Amino acid sequence: MKKSKNNITIVLAMIYVFLSGGCSDNQQIGTQQQCLSQDSIKYYAHPDRWKNDIQKFIESDKQNPPPKNAVLFVGSSSIRMWDTKKWFPEFTTINRGFGGSYVIDSFYYADKIIIPYEPKTIVFYAGDNDTVDTKSSEMILADLQSLVFKVRQTLPKTRFIVISIKPSVSRWNYWPQMVKTNKLIENFCKHQKNIYFVDASKVMLDESGYPRKDILKDDGLHMNENGYQLWTSLVKPLIKQ
Repeated sequence: MKKSKNNITIVLAMIYVFLSGGCSDNQQIGTQQQCLSQDSIKYYAHPDRWKNDIQKFIESDKQNPPPKNAVLFVGSSSIRMWDTKKWFPEFTTINRGFGGSYVIDSFYYADKIIIPYEPKTIVFYAGDNDTVDTKSSEMILADLQSLVFKVRQTLPKTRFIVISIKPSVSRWNYWPQMVKTNKLIENFCKHQKNIYFVDASKVMLDESGYPRKDILKDDGLHMNENGYQLWTSLVKPLIKQ
């Protein structure tokens, strides 16, 4: 059921993109994209699996309310493991990375861990976990669009910095689809105001086009400090703009 339903919605999304000439600069998500995002929640691991993690964020916020107009880092474990206070000491940052989250999980909990902070800038990373769980490139794009437009309904001036799905040794067999997804996301960002796309592959692939082992931990997936230094070098100039 999951596969057949997903295939139908993928076709609808592709038809929509073809007819519309790509994503326009608006504040709404199309019907086909809504359908894909609904399927993303319905037929895959549900965001409720993170409710305990989100509750911890909420309790922490009650004890120490985060400042408004900060730089919010949100997304999966690559965000969670990023020591933003160390790498971005000149900025006020909030880190809300959680586990092996999907793109749709940040959308689902935006009312709790994104919108209340009223961030000036959002640095977002997720998507490789989605890919491993067989979500299509079109579905991942729709989930990102849902997140962006949900936030902008309340915070229209908030800037987004979207980091591409990263290459890694342990998930190298998924890289062709990740490339496809990244291209869709990059095209979406190009047609939106105040959204910047960061191509992480520019600093994470060696001369042969293979993931650099010197910037990854022993698991071949998560980045070490060398990797975060490279990511910081790409993201910091955009935050300063």
